[in-house]
Amino acid sequence: MLVAVLAMGAERVASETNPQPWLNKTSSAEVRSQQLLTAMTNAQKFQQLVGAAGQVPELPQCFGARHVPGLPELAIPTLRITNGPVGVGQNDCVPAEYANPDNALSFLTSPHSAKATQMPSAMAIAASFDRAVASQFGTILGVESNNLALHVMEGPGMNLARNPTLGRNFEYFGEDPYLTGTLAVAEIKAIQAEGVIAMAKHLVANDQETNRMTLNEIIDDKVLHELYLLPFEMSAKQGEVASMMCSYNTVNGEGMCSNKHILTDILRGQWGFDGYVQSDFYAVHDVAKTMKSGTDHEMPGMDFPQFGAVTHWKPAALQASLDAGELTMSDINTALYRRYKQMFKFGIFDRPLVQVPIDADRNGNIARRIGEQSAVLLKNDNGLLPFSATVKSIVIIGKSTYADTAVAGCCGGSSDVIPLYTVKPLQGMKNTLRAIGSSAEVTLIVVNEDNSNLEEAVVAAQSAGAVVIMAGTLAEEGNDRAGISLDSGDRVGHALQAMSAGSKLINKNQVEMITTVTAANAENTVLILKDNASSLLPFIDQIPAVLEVWFPGQEDGNIVANLLMGVVNPSGKLPVTFPMHEGEWPANTPMQYPGVEVDGRPTVTYSEGLNIGYRWYDSNNIAPRFPFGHGLSYTSFALTRLSVSPSVSNGAIPITVSVDVENTGKVRGAEVAQVYVSLPPILNQPPKRLINFEKVVLDPGEKKTVIMMIDPLSASHPLSTWNVAKQQWVTVAGNYQLLVGNSSGALDLKKTLVINN
Repeated sequence: MLVAVLAMGAERVASETNPQPWLNKTSSAEVRSQQLLTAMTNAQKFQQLVGAAGQVPELPQCFGARHVPGLPELAIPTLRITNGPVGVGQNDCVPAEYANPDNALSFLTSPHSAKATQMPSAMAIAASFDRAVASQFGTILGVESNNLALHVMEGPGMNLARNPTLGRNFEYFGEDPYLTGTLAVAEIKAIQAEGVIAMAKHLVANDQETNRMTLNEIIDDKVLHELYLLPFEMSAKQGEVASMMCSYNTVNGEGMCSNKHILTDILRGQWGFDGYVQSDFYAVHDVAKTMKSGTDHEMPGMDFPQFGAVTHWKPAALQASLDAGELTMSDINTALYRRYKQMFKFGIFDRPLVQVPIDADRNGNIARRIGEQSAVLLKNDNGLLPFSATVKSIVIIGKSTYADTAVAGCCGGSSDVIPLYTVKPLQGMKNTLRAIGSSAEVTLIVVNEDNSNLEEAVVAAQSAGAVVIMAGTLAEEGNDRAGISLDSGDRVGHALQAMSAGSKLINKNQVEMITTVTAANAENTVLILKDNASSLLPFIDQIPAVLEVWFPGQEDGNIVANLLMGVVNPSGKLPVTFPMHEGEWPANTPMQYPGVEVDGRPTVTYSEGLNIGYRWYDSNNIAPRFPFGHGLSYTSFALTRLSVSPSVSNGAIPITVSVDVENTGKVRGAEVAQVYVSLPPILNQPPKRLINFEKVVLDPGEKKTVIMMIDPLSASHPLSTWNVAKQQWVTVAGNYQLLVGNSSGALDLKKTLVINN
């Protein structure tokens, strides 16, 4: 008691002697926030609730639309925000010569935004099945945010790949909530360790782009908790994420930024979230309701009424809500307090806004290593890969999009990172051949859009020692794909033109190119896939080797060449299931996707329930082309001697799962041990769910015991289900079968865990 009184007295003295006591670094973030709010006028508070566009006061060389202008009289710095699912994207700094002050669209999203390292896609990070890779990814985002004087990173993206056609799947971590949450937590911790606020998005179920601004989603409460909310719960509890973004969509009839049940009852009540909630751009649709529901910050704060994009938290509207008794100053103070507390906690008030150069070489090398660890070897008949260093000639064949470009998504939007440099496939192959001392000749044949020069590619393939075909499924914010066939086309055009006459489809005939070229030299041909999420491969029996590299980013050429030539051994696993046929996936009816009109608004019903991804294939006994978790290597592995301890539990104590993993091949490589659980039949759950994984690197002949902990009380709730009536997680008594292997389709080791509670 005496300590508290003395502390209060010291703070009072500090306030009397220091006109701006909130600048005292020795005070807590909570105290500093309250001191600042006490000093602010209502007008200043209104201004701080909303973003703005224009020149950044502390960085006059930068124009942007991702900041909240500071208040110098109160020493409040400009809060600068960047996007980040695949790198430091549109980042609030377009040079004056490219910015039109009378048209904020010129610096809302621009090809002249400040450059940064263009990383592999988030889907690639997921394919690494490696917490360390996610952490390295987050560190780069945090470091480069600091380099560019940015404070908030809008990422990671944590929506699920409910359907393989969804346009932003590449920005997310795949189809499994545990994998998504685990890697998101690692990324968040790494970002925030650099003093940058991470923002988990998009809360919640913002899975599709079609009608995303007006879509109503009907989702069962159990499904919502066990699948779509789970990664956010893990991020709040385990990652201690400082902010979350509420999304455009409506869930069960309530807009997400005004969804009090989710933003307050669940987020802050059930999970104890201590950060602030920012809206997605133009996701706020009123004044009082959104703030009282739990939204704290409206973005971006500029109006484009011709697009229906307007700011709601304007000063006059806020004052009117106060006058009408719809809002109180306590509501406004709470919204600002939540954000200021995080700004003080992360030192944003205590460091100047100064930009410094990015270490392009260092960060590029890290991006390359991340991409190499994320590639998935889908097929490798007769050990075609890696190519021998003695190969005499290599030909790279494909459409320009994939064979003559460093692939990182398309056309603007959240993932639009302006790269510091790029390495195209041809240059990357030359770099690798030179590094390994190979004298092989390498050529590039870019196949025309209409395949009119396909014969040239065939002739080149016939005489080549190795043939590398590159293809894929491009995607971007604003569009869902028409399908995942390699002939369904890639929509190109700026994100602002999405679904409009300003965009067009290209690459609509890749299958003919692949099959024709492969027939010319089948024994020596490999297909490189650069996919949004997955693609259909009806021709796979004709081609001996297939390597999935996702969207590799600026180091594309080096990543692919190092993998093909065996400089690096692929070790990725599929974070999504590859279907056998078109439409043979979850959410495949119009009511499930893209939705139907109900009472005048587009509506999607998540009637598949818990059955998404591999759970759907398991539940429906449908064989996929490649299962979730699949991935080969240039070596071979054996998993043996599974142990589970204790084998009988009260459902609360941690369970230790151990398995021996041995490299039985001839080269160094990495394997991922995966643990799934089959819950008691009484729960009527899908056949299995992923509950842990661990990647281990082994030399030839080396064996290690891999230990994985299963904590029933963790935020991932590995052995529990959501009880709707009790509104809590419950672990029931019964037999739980633990399944261990190296993919969801290869789980040969089994033990039974008995829970008595």
